[in-house]
Amino acid sequence: MKNKLLQLGQVVATNRVAEIMSNDPEYAHRVTQSLLKHAKGDWGVVCAEDASLNDAALEKDDDRILSSYDIDPKTWIITEWDRSVTTVLLPEEY
Repeated sequence: MKNKLLQLGQVVATNRVAEIMSNDPEYAHRVTQSLLKHAKGDWGVVCAEDASLNDAALEKDDDRILSSYDIDPKTWIITEWDRSVTTVLLPEEY
């Protein structure tokens, strides 16, 4: 985990994620926990190269940050380069 908290901006979810969350409280809870991890610099199960890119982007505030969490279904969280929006989505929606 990193010392600097990631600014998430407006947090949004795709329609599919919102639908799953509304029908599955456990998934909704896991998404919330994943957002907290993302903000603290725990990128989940990304490859080493993506983790390094995320770490650099966190320090410089100049690139998007992608986290991937092995919850069911697998879920991605992407914070835009300018930290204005963080989107929760399924990988196939990217």
